[in-house]
Amino acid sequence: MKRLRICLIASSRFPVAEPFAGGLEAQTHTLAGALRDRGHEVTLFAAPGSDPALGATALDVAEFEPSDEARSDVGASPEQWMREHHAYLALMLDLARTGHERFDVVHNNSLHHLPVALAPTLSVPMVTTLHTPPTPWLESAVRLTPPAHGPSRFVAVSGDTASRWAASMPAEVILNGIDTERWRFGPGGTDAVWFGRVVPEKAPHVAIDAARLAGVPLVLAGPVHDHGYFSREIAPRLGDGVHYAGHLASEELIELVRHSSVSIVSPDWPEPYGLVAAESMACGTPVAGVATGALPEIVTAAGGRLAAPDDVPGLADAVLGALELPRMGVRRHAVERCSVETMVDEYERCFIGLLGEARAA
Repeated sequence: MKRLRICLIASSRFPVAEPFAGGLEAQTHTLAGALRDRGHEVTLFAAPGSDPALGATALDVAEFEPSDEARSDVGASPEQWMREHHAYLALMLDLARTGHERFDVVHNNSLHHLPVALAPTLSVPMVTTLHTPPTPWLESAVRLTPPAHGPSRFVAVSGDTASRWAASMPAEVILNGIDTERWRFGPGGTDAVWFGRVVPEKAPHVAIDAARLAGVPLVLAGPVHDHGYFSREIAPRLGDGVHYAGHLASEELIELVRHSSVSIVSPDWPEPYGLVAAESMACGTPVAGVATGALPEIVTAAGGRLAAPDDVPGLADAVLGALELPRMGVRRHAVERCSVETMVDEYERCFIGLLGEARAA
């Protein structure tokens, strides 16, 4: 495999560092490290505070301060949005000027629209990974880019996500991967676990209701990104076998999942991938989840049980059903389906293929 010079663009909202704010930051960290381990030169552009071991260059969203005249515009965007816009605009203009001298390929792993919108200005080809269903700003940028066989190519993290983007742009599917050596087999335990960002679309309150109905104690872990939601829906449900452990460091979280009986994954939106499901199964911890978005692709009968959306009794039954699965079989399914090695193989193939097309063009 040819050694590539890869520009990896991450999200500017949260640092790519432990404890991770969410699955996107965890996936970016895993991908950057794995590509470097294979001998590629990876330059990561990410939020300030990202892991120094990755050699990240800060997308410093605090640089831009609008003038008083600009602030007086009644149609002005919120300052956080403008700072992120400013950071990505500066990066893309710099790549347009000198990117071809420094990089063989740009991998846009962010959620921002500007890298997509400005991809045609680059002399170096770009791969964009679609981590979410369509959003207005990103959909607009995607629709105005050249066809996928040109200097840009789109990848979706699941078949479900690709289908949601199909009307705007075809995308090949490369499933996210996890480090199955780090997320290692565990003995299980008595408590169920729910982990992730504590926000309404992840619906941990549904997991609490299902666990309580199933008669299984539950531990929740993850950063609270919506304090109003936590106060309304989570705090009143705590106690009586339900405990919130806070935002754990990665090794603490891994140990919690390894020693859990079942992992409840309860999204109230079309989950684009569901990294927590892959991480759980890698520990041998079966998943009881909601059959929405990509979860049916990730959690097969070997890895867990799924319930219909908006069906708390069904999710409670899925909890009890998942408890019957042999943990080693769950682990085997994750290693075969969700490993970082498989993900990086696919991205290397994608990068090389795009470089060949760019040279031919």
